[in-house]
Amino acid sequence: MLTCVIRYQIDPTKKALFEEYARNWGQAIPRCGADLIGYFAPHEGSATLAYGIYNIRSLAAYEEYRARLAADPLGRENYEFAQKEKFLLREDRTFLKLVSTPHGMGEHQ
Repeated sequence: MLTCVIRYQIDPTKKALFEEYARNWGQAIPRCGADLIGYFAPHEGSATLAYGIYNIRSLAAYEEYRARLAADPLGRENYEFAQKEKFLLREDRTFLKLVSTPHGMGEHQ
């Protein structure tokens, strides 16, 4: 299992547009095959950093998921929405693998 962390730099004057974008992905991402953990918008501190986080089985599964997302009507609309409104200034993806025991899954339960 891999966790994809998308780090966005957003226009702080367009935070509400990012939140709409995130809600749309909240519908499309699970439908297209990834396990969405969530989208996170700035609240305190930096007004320009936001994150999207989801799990995917493998890089091969990621490629299949991306193809389904590109073909999904809401996925296409959301890509176009971001291009039109220009609230995303930068987008970086990092794939991580869990190397510790998840919280609450230890032997002391």
